[in-house]
Amino acid sequence: MHLTVELTIPADVEDVAAALADETFVRWRADRAASGSVEQVDVSGTPADGFTVAVRRTLPTDLIPPQVRPFVGDHLEVRQAEAWEAPSEGRRVGTVAVEITGAPVRLTGTVRLEPLPDGGCRQVYEGDVRASVPLFGDAVARAAARTVRTTLEAEGAAAGAWFEGGEDATAR
Repeated sequence: MHLTVELTIPADVEDVAAALADETFVRWRADRAASGSVEQVDVSGTPADGFTVAVRRTLPTDLIPPQVRPFVGDHLEVRQAEAWEAPSEGRRVGTVAVEITGAPVRLTGTVRLEPLPDGGCRQVYEGDVRASVPLFGDAVARAAARTVRTTLEAEGAAAGAWFEGGEDATAR
């Protein structure tokens, strides 16, 4: 199943890239993006040369339909990795992989930051969600895609709060 998620962030590409390469921001955003818990955050590299970000979190299964829950257990462990290239022509591109362990589900694709005319930027995730569950693979993939979309949209909202300096962001 193909998935595209577009997020608008009120900051320029380089400021967003710098935040994405900052472990404090990544943990703060992940903490606010889901009702589960963030287990681990690893960031390596630099915004100038390219960097990787890995986040491991636990989410409740209430994010997926009840009929799919028997296939995934009591909670979802989600591992998200992004590998960002060095800047090129005012944009940033990278690869993304999201894996839901305990359920044979994986999203692989691309992520990019593009400038917007108003000075903000758009972060676009595009990829394919695959579930290797016999007979129920499509239902599990659709449920996983909804969970990934919900999580990425919540991360986008948290990033917006960070850059707007909203009430939530002041607690950083």
